[in-house]
Amino acid sequence: MNEQASRRIELGDLPPVSVFGQNDANLRIIRDLYGARVVARGTEILLDGPPAEVGALGEIFDHLMSVARQGRWVSPSDVRYAIRMVRNENGQALSVLNGDAPTLRPFHGLRKEIGPKTVNQAEYLGAIEDGDIVFAIGPAGTGKTYLAMAAALSALNRREIDRIHLVRPAVDAGESLGFLPGDFTEKVAPYLRPLYDALNDMMPLDRVQKLLDSETIEVAPLAYMRGRTLNNSVVILDEAQNTTLPQMRMLLTRLGNNSKAIITGDDTQIDLPKREDSALLKIRYVLRSIEGIRFVRFGGEDVVRHHLVQEIIQAFDDYDGRNERGGKPSAAPKGGERK
Repeated sequence: MNEQASRRIELGDLPPVSVFGQNDANLRIIRDLYGARVVARGTEILLDGPPAEVGALGEIFDHLMSVARQGRWVSPSDVRYAIRMVRNENGQALSVLNGDAPTLRPFHGLRKEIGPKTVNQAEYLGAIEDGDIVFAIGPAGTGKTYLAMAAALSALNRREIDRIHLVRPAVDAGESLGFLPGDFTEKVAPYLRPLYDALNDMMPLDRVQKLLDSETIEVAPLAYMRGRTLNNSVVILDEAQNTTLPQMRMLLTRLGNNSKAIITGDDTQIDLPKREDSALLKIRYVLRSIEGIRFVRFGGEDVVRHHLVQEIIQAFDDYDGRNERGGKPSAAPKGGERK
């Protein structure tokens, strides 16, 4: 006779929809992936099934309730992340996100605080808080730039710094802007758009414009950092995979008193003519003997966009791995092409 276990979880004053999702969407994800019986009755969750599954589901729901207590509704990506962590026997690491993780308030009028959604994001925010130079490396959609921006705005909000410098290689390789139409601002705008998007997501447009006009926040191409000393600032270098070692050296040596540098990039998305020229591939080795420089590595499990993005990243990683080992990918998916 198979051993069975039961557990009852009480939501307390949490609105059920904040945990279960609209039309129980979050519960459906869990039920599809586990054989144990999951029943929601009012503010109660009843679990019944094999002890291992009931234990795992208990860890998952404990985490989801913690997310809801932080003031935001649980999303399907939160559910899938918790399931992956528990299945990989990293369930205990979820406790990092359950109450003790750092949160940020980039602007006084922001309705809610910004906090980490994954364990690596929590490590990242801790590294920014404790260190003066932080490298965040990993795929798109993991919150590298967004959280760096939130941390910088939060420091500005607390008057710990005077300025924020948002820096990006303006073009894929070499920063040759002359062939583009328009004045300087129009030339670089397409390359710096993601930084503006993050700003506008955290602050009202009029407030963003005032900070830009006063140069409290500066958005500039990497080439325009040469020869400067940046004091009382947070410097964010985005798309760092498209910088060379001389460019990286130039930026890091601009750092002045009471300043931090946050460098973000994806080493699978290098657009330089020669991939091996990317500073992001070498910088950990170059700086290996310097204490106080932090490196945080993100993976597909940290993607907080659509859940298919995680699967796409994994598929490309698998494809690249087969190519590096000399394998030949099949010309058509299993089952053949449709005619």
